[in-house]
Amino acid sequence: MKESYGEGLAPHTGLESCAVTRKGKGEALTKVRTGQVLSRESASYSREPTLFVKAEGNTLKPILRGNERTCAVGDPAHVRKHFNREPGDPVSSRQQQGGTHREVERQTPMMNGHGKSDRLVVPKKSSNKTEHVMAVAERVEGSSLAKGKPEQSNACRTQCRESAHSRLDRVRQVARRSKAMKFTALMHHVYQPERLRGAYFSLKRDAVPGVDGQTWREYGGDLDISLQGLAERLKQGAYRAKPVRRAYIPKADGRQRPLGVPVLEDKIVQRATVEVLNAIYETDFLGFSYGFRPKRSQHNALDALSAGITTRKVSWVLDADIRGYFDTIDHEWMLKFIEHRIADRRITRLIRKWLKAGVLEHGEWTRVEEGTPQGGSASHLLANIYLHYVFDLWAQQWRRTQAQGDMIIVRFADDFIVGFQYKADAEEFLKQLRERFAKFSLELHPEKTRLLEFGRCAIEFRQRRGKGKPETFDFLGFTHICGKTRKGTYTVFRHTSRKRLQAKLKEVKIKLRERLHDPVPETGKWLRSVVSGHVRYYGVPTNSRAIIAFRWQVARLWHRTLSKRSQKGSVPLERMKRYVDQWLPVARICHPWPLVRLGVITKSKSLVR
Repeated sequence: MKESYGEGLAPHTGLESCAVTRKGKGEALTKVRTGQVLSRESASYSREPTLFVKAEGNTLKPILRGNERTCAVGDPAHVRKHFNREPGDPVSSRQQQGGTHREVERQTPMMNGHGKSDRLVVPKKSSNKTEHVMAVAERVEGSSLAKGKPEQSNACRTQCRESAHSRLDRVRQVARRSKAMKFTALMHHVYQPERLRGAYFSLKRDAVPGVDGQTWREYGGDLDISLQGLAERLKQGAYRAKPVRRAYIPKADGRQRPLGVPVLEDKIVQRATVEVLNAIYETDFLGFSYGFRPKRSQHNALDALSAGITTRKVSWVLDADIRGYFDTIDHEWMLKFIEHRIADRRITRLIRKWLKAGVLEHGEWTRVEEGTPQGGSASHLLANIYLHYVFDLWAQQWRRTQAQGDMIIVRFADDFIVGFQYKADAEEFLKQLRERFAKFSLELHPEKTRLLEFGRCAIEFRQRRGKGKPETFDFLGFTHICGKTRKGTYTVFRHTSRKRLQAKLKEVKIKLRERLHDPVPETGKWLRSVVSGHVRYYGVPTNSRAIIAFRWQVARLWHRTLSKRSQKGSVPLERMKRYVDQWLPVARICHPWPLVRLGVITKSKSLVR
């Protein structure tokens, strides 16, 4: 008796299919058609890239040919569809080198063919006489799994954390393969319960609450129900962003920096959305962009800048800063830039809600027409996307087409340094940059933006003219100074910025007055964290004197504070020395030389792309 069997669905592990190819005008308003290479380093060179080229992210990448089609992998005609997958889940087909193979009905299927399913074979015919379980006349059994490699297993059918990450990996692969791809189905990645749970646990436990006053621990009291309700509201489009609470923090120059504190649920959704969008935009961002990006830090930017100045022919440096950048971002331009890659209207609608949520200050709600409040997880990504299209792509194209000499670029958020070999290039770049920023409602800070003579050749040129040493500039808390080593080779000295050092010591002095009557062990633990954090950041080569001086100044302030606790007299120096040796860590250099670290990073898988 013949039985008809139906095989189970084969697992597919191909690229994400939630993407379409964009056709039309070039992105970022750079007057370059879509698909044209915007990076000098994307072209195939015969020579090996230099160390700074690798550090800046200018690694050699293959270029798609003109006749190659940039699109996601679709379903072949002979493969049945996944009806149990969500919109945007991956679908792929595997082909042998000899060509496409098809399984024909009533013929022997391919043996050991690519993409062969190992699913259970489920019989379509039911057993006869099933009224009584013990009196079944004829049983029909399904066959077991086919024998294969032990490590092969069935695809994960539950929405576990591992499967969520694998889906984002496939989105990342598609984004890396085609820069002209638009993603049409991303929202289901955001409202996955496991991703929302991971976003919740990644938040700070003791962060300041938003306008609703809900803290991290209060929300986690019934976490499963809260996250399930949040996921349903995101899925149905019923999620509403709440206004941010205005707060201010002091800056190094004495002014106040405005911050926006979102409510806890907005923080969770923003963190989950940023995780999904990072899978796309981390493949688009250029190598000289370092601010608020995964696996990148201030020291990566500082090392790239130092290596570029010491290894390239840099004679002029443009130290630029954008005035009130986070408060002047144009919302309409922002949404247009996002639509270059994101075609899922649910994502763009979500971002629009955050931008238009408004600010609550002193009980009064204010509508926000421009800018993105600092404080949320999404503000840093949106700021990077805006400058990626306004500055990064334009500066990269300018370097390739108009620069007459060497040119280096390092950007961290809204602060960036551009080095030039010739003064004419620097002046022309600055002139066109002002015009470029004016089109997108941005303006360079007149006091913080300056063009100065700095670099290896600048020392010789200024000595010939009798102008002395080159000027200095501050970047990310360090003052950069031209100098020479004991062997006479040129190098860049990095010292702690005087403004940062004085501001930190003033803050420590105020905190010590508040802790005047605290026990010595409690104050000692706090000062240990202060000194160790300062040394870990500023402990770079050529800056040992500054970090030693900071430790000594903290010990002096602590001694003066302890002496004010009693009217009998000051604390003996021998006892104070024991306190300092016990609680204050020794100041030492924590970071290697820039060229050494960059040589290690770029030798294998680069951390700075």
